Amino acid sequence: MDAVVRGHRRVVKTAAIAVLGAVLTLSGIALLVLPGPGFVLVAAGLAVLATRFPWARKPLDYAKEKAQEGVEEVGRNPWRAAGAVLSALVLVGLGAVTLAGVDLPFVNAFTAVVLILSGLFLLGTVVFARHEDNAERARAHRPAGAPQGGGAYRAARPAED
Repeated sequence: MDAVVRGHRRVVKTAAIAVLGAVLTLSGIALLVLPGPGFVLVAAGLAVLATRFPWARKPLDYAKEKAQEGVEEVGRNPWRAAGAVLSALVLVGLGAVTLAGVDLPFVNAFTAVVLILSGLFLLGTVVFARHEDNAERARAHRPAGAPQGGGAYRAARPAED
């Protein structure tokens, strides 16, 4: 009897993981064309699915790679960063205006909260990307033999004769 209960729990857990992963992934796909963190939700959904389904690992790697490329591009390109900040402010503003009582088409209270959270997430992503880019530039311009942090030193070039 105990084996039957364990088998039932495993099936229920697998079904719950499949439903949660599918909902997150499909929501992320929808947010690729709507305002919101599309690739983040796609990656989250695929990460949930990959805990139980091996086939989800390959698309998860692809989604993580694309998300990382996007973050790096925002970090390198100040115009993209400025556009992302402007977009984030618009998202937060639309959400705040809706919560303040202004009736906007296709926006309800839930959507307003999602807009605000998406905008804040986007702002955080831009700050992180710019910080990482600045740190990478600083590391590249340190003189040889200077501490890199964590006890590591940049290797000095061998002396030329």
